[in-house]
Amino acid sequence: MTTKPSVLFVCVHNAGRSQMAAGWLTHLAGDRVEVRSAGSAPADQINPTAVAAMAEVGIDITGQTPKILTVDAVEASDVVITMGCGDACPIFPGKRYEDWKLDDPAGQGIDAVRPIRDEIRSRIEQLLGELLPLPS
Repeated sequence: MTTKPSVLFVCVHNAGRSQMAAGWLTHLAGDRVEVRSAGSAPADQINPTAVAAMAEVGIDITGQTPKILTVDAVEASDVVITMGCGDACPIFPGKRYEDWKLDDPAGQGIDAVRPIRDEIRSRIEQLLGELLPLPS
């Protein structure tokens, strides 16, 4: 990994899970980690319920837009985390891949999206502990 690790979050629409994960990582890591997100079939806009769920915890993701997954984005990332995008993500040697099994917030109400948001936060905290170990 480079001195500044880079993480790419990928889901199908890049409208819910991957956007919430990118929001959490940006919020918790600041500029210590390079954050990207993309989708294999991006939606027209971010899921408004995901936006509302993140706003409840003080994280604004309204400025983000769904982006198409590119080979360049994968090549430029140290860690690629997929969230239900199937086989759409290209595999490159030397990259760390994880598949996070998370419910899809699409079409869900806020009560269903909150637990997804909170699970993403705990996974991000664990990932951060691995990417940015505390100095001894």
